[in-house]
Amino acid sequence: MQLRKVTAASAAVLALALTATACGSDNKDSGSNGSGGGKKITIGIKIDQPGIGLKTPDGKYTGFDVDVATYVAKELGYDAKDIVFKETKSADRETAIERGDVKFIAASYSINDERQQKVDFAGPYLLAHQDILVRADDNSFKSPEDLNNKKLCSVAGSTSAQNVHDKLAPKADLQEFGGYSECLTGLENKVVDALTTDDSILAGFASQQQFQGKFKLAGFKMSNENYGIGLKKGDADLKKKINDALTKMVSDGSWDKAVKDNFGPANYKNEPAPKIGNIVK
Repeated sequence: MQLRKVTAASAAVLALALTATACGSDNKDSGSNGSGGGKKITIGIKIDQPGIGLKTPDGKYTGFDVDVATYVAKELGYDAKDIVFKETKSADRETAIERGDVKFIAASYSINDERQQKVDFAGPYLLAHQDILVRADDNSFKSPEDLNNKKLCSVAGSTSAQNVHDKLAPKADLQEFGGYSECLTGLENKVVDALTTDDSILAGFASQQQFQGKFKLAGFKMSNENYGIGLKKGDADLKKKINDALTKMVSDGSWDKAVKDNFGPANYKNEPAPKIGNIVK
């Protein structure tokens, strides 16, 4: 009889201990109060864009957007170890925010009217432009019109090459490849003459060690792409905190360092850091 009492008491103590342990190991996002408190924060990024957002073979994350996101998270009260980076493909960004899968997204996410109907944006934190990448020894491109009768590469599903064809170079020979790396290989081997997308993305790819010195940006500035940090619509408190963090990142020199670290090898002529709320049309 005494043995049963001891066993029951031990079981009760064990149940309490397990309950306390479960409560203490809750790693969910800490909510909208912006304070880490030892919990995790999930941030959406790209993982296949060198210089912007890339997951390396050893499981690390690099790129300008990663540096921006890490800086912002620190200002919100999270250490680097508290950040969970989550891949968010372009077509899934609004859904990921609306569902609460991520706290915010920094993923070459251009601010536009259509997206602002669904999510809010902090920033912008980078002004990019659509441009073309060509071989370093090719001096034949003086203007976008020079793309006429040239083979222009872009990735499947992208509208960049089509925009150039429709508005600037109607005789461009559009070549659609599966990914940017394939376009770069085609450019290197003279299968195509140029690659088009945002200049920041082009600079990131051209900065990879295996491509350094082989390509150059034309500097055409065919569009304005204001990269912003996407967050749940109506969360004014979080938006203000992120904007404050971005302002601080610029003022303390961390923004310039991140640009140099991620785009420097491509001689990327970046625009100065944009002012918060200044959307360049």
